Amino acid sequence: MKEWLKAFRLRTLPLAFSSIFMGAFLAHIEGLFNLSILVMCLITTLFLQVLSNLANDYGDSIHGADSVEREGPKRAVQSGVITSQQMKTAIVIFSVLSFVSGVSLLYLSFGLNNLLSVFVWMCVGLLCIAAAIKYTAGKNPYGYAGLGDVAVFLFFGIIGVCGTYYMFAQQFTIQLLLPSIACGVFATGVLNVNNIRDIESDEKAGKRSIPVRLGRSNAIKYHWSLLLIGLIASVLYIQLYSTSLSWNKYLLLISFPFFIWNGVAISTKNTAAQIDPYLKQLALSTLLFVILFGLSL
Repeated sequence: MKEWLKAFRLRTLPLAFSSIFMGAFLAHIEGLFNLSILVMCLITTLFLQVLSNLANDYGDSIHGADSVEREGPKRAVQSGVITSQQMKTAIVIFSVLSFVSGVSLLYLSFGLNNLLSVFVWMCVGLLCIAAAIKYTAGKNPYGYAGLGDVAVFLFFGIIGVCGTYYMFAQQFTIQLLLPSIACGVFATGVLNVNNIRDIESDEKAGKRSIPVRLGRSNAIKYHWSLLLIGLIASVLYIQLYSTSLSWNKYLLLISFPFFIWNGVAISTKNTAAQIDPYLKQLALSTLLFVILFGLSL
């Protein structure tokens, strides 16, 4: 059980939950909050994130990115504590759990009165499951082509925030894009830190991540761009759409130094051991940002 919990990589959950909380906050300020829907969103996201982590563990081991030369934390299949067949079985189990949980969420949100929305979001849910698996597993995984950043931006940003909001409100508004972009670029930043850490082993394994394609120096500039876009998007939202006249609408600014700290660290740290803690730091900073954003609203 201890080894399976390590393979689940629960430290990634704060980042996964951030977009859910953001969507819930945005629905709450319009009087549309429902605790049961929030809980089901979190459960579905939990299953999808664990599925993604297991598939990543399996895929990177099969394709060679998790070799003895990898400098990051050892993975379960790579180290042999979990066999590839056991991991494949777990991937199937969490795929089923994700589907069942997703269908339950759709029924809770829409019932049987809006079958079109149920069908559309069921397709999105299946796409989420496929994306979680195909990131590094299967033939031609898109993570090895450098497309992981696009997927993370979409699923942890646009789909995560807007989709959660839709479960409550059953509608979209254009202003949702700014907080969605902020969550998306911060999540992409976490992936970028991971890929900067593993740049040498990924290049040897043929994994063409963004840092491998751009080189370390440009990958750091790319990282700063992601952080700054997120900070600017969030301030724009507060300025354009917050109706509060109180000072507390700027509470989200408390989180900004943590993002700057992350950018400085990624710019100055050189070894994988030095860079690795800043994955967790950026993920927790994103969760703090979302909570303060909600309080600002």
